[in-house]
Amino acid sequence: MASVLTRRRLILAKIESTYGTDPTPTGSSNAILVRNLEIQPLVAETVNRDLVRPYMGQADQLLAQTRVEVSFEVELAGSGTAGTAPAYGPVLRSCGVGQTIVSSTSVTYAPISTSFESCTIYYHEDGIRHKVTGCRGTFEINGEVGQIPVLAFTMTGIYNAPTDETLPTPTYANQATPLIFKQGNTTNFSAFSYSGCLQSYNLSVANDVIYRELVGCSKEIMITNRAPSGTIVIEAPTITAKDFFTIATGSSTGSITFQHGQTAGNICTVTTAQSDLGNLTYSDQDGVQMLNMPFIAVPTSSGNDELSIVYT
Repeated sequence: MASVLTRRRLILAKIESTYGTDPTPTGSSNAILVRNLEIQPLVAETVNRDLVRPYMGQADQLLAQTRVEVSFEVELAGSGTAGTAPAYGPVLRSCGVGQTIVSSTSVTYAPISTSFESCTIYYHEDGIRHKVTGCRGTFEINGEVGQIPVLAFTMTGIYNAPTDETLPTPTYANQATPLIFKQGNTTNFSAFSYSGCLQSYNLSVANDVIYRELVGCSKEIMITNRAPSGTIVIEAPTITAKDFFTIATGSSTGSITFQHGQTAGNICTVTTAQSDLGNLTYSDQDGVQMLNMPFIAVPTSSGNDELSIVYT
């Protein structure tokens, strides 16, 4: 019997037209380059029968609420063509964000609160295929100087029995070569109108993702709320240069934004337009005082505008 090799893995993802109905992603059209790929192929609640018998030993158990969890990272890079969505667009859209395309110009992802989309993910483990339907999830954006910035996804979907399938031959498209998070590649950083020296950036969309299964209703992965928050680490400015302490202890919000990439088709701009600062702390880096700035991203009264990811 041939061994199943860990290195021979593949992720395919495609938006579902009908929730939970497999749209049949293919290697030629729906392959995504990922890293740090992990799958929990069977997640369930264990129900022990706890039978009373006149002898010792275990009672058998039953599994309920069966589902699948898949996590992976994709590099923060565009499709390579302005106005064309990146290959991982279906996964982003399944995390409670809408996609708006302006032909030949831009692709924008911004939060939504209704009509959530979903995707089917095929996870191929060499010759074993796990089909995960009805996937929805959440993600983080992580960037640190000297590293490739990434979007880290955690997806939950409906369990389907795995099958033996020939590993498809993938065609990877619409994922440009990534750039290191550094001076020159990463520009236009600003926090509350202060263009300081940025060391790292983190933003978690923090969707509440639940599996729901009731008698008489279909199984569904639901997004019931989101609570975006993050942290930036910058070189600590003087109070004269920028008084973040007064901002943090006050009631005002402000924009935090940066642009990664400089070539059309591989430019990504991340913005939280109404950021509210939390407990500021100091840290040391190479003998230089750094300022750690946690924040939450809040919407205006219009709603669904607390963050945006724009590819141009």
